[in-house]
Amino acid sequence: MPYLLGLLGVIVTALVLLSRLADAGIDLGGLNPFALKRRRSWRRKFEANPLFGLDDPMEVAAVLAVGIAKAGGDMSSEQKRTVLGAFERTFALDRRAAEELLASSAYLVGDGRIFRDQVPDVIARSRERFADSQIASTLSLVEEVAAVDGATELQRELIGRIKGAFDEKGSSTAWG
Repeated sequence: MPYLLGLLGVIVTALVLLSRLADAGIDLGGLNPFALKRRRSWRRKFEANPLFGLDDPMEVAAVLAVGIAKAGGDMSSEQKRTVLGAFERTFALDRRAAEELLASSAYLVGDGRIFRDQVPDVIARSRERFADSQIASTLSLVEEVAAVDGATELQRELIGRIKGAFDEKGSSTAWG
């Protein structure tokens, strides 16, 4: 019985001390390992580059086309017209939707440095969702964009990396 009273005294003392620490502004709830894991995973998701979080095959194909167009620097007006026309034909979009897709893709690609360095990582998350016809149309779209001003060595290298990233894939449905 004295051991039980001693144990209860220790528990009450610990709770009173934790209450006093909380009143003083020191919160020990941050030491919860489940909360730490959840916080860490949210931080990783929040701070990650959105380029690597694309799931939709159409968005990935659009980013690849814009990335190829911006491989040598900014897109020329001829490249922009070609990309818009290709988006309208390939994805069956109207002009406004194609412009919005181009703008969002250009924003995601940015200056293109990260895109050039990590092309397979851009495709990795959505690779299984691409059907064979989508892969073929994506590759023809990318080659069409590269051929506008004559494909540079960097663009040919990027197209080779894109083809290599699509070698392993699953299946899905057609565009739209």
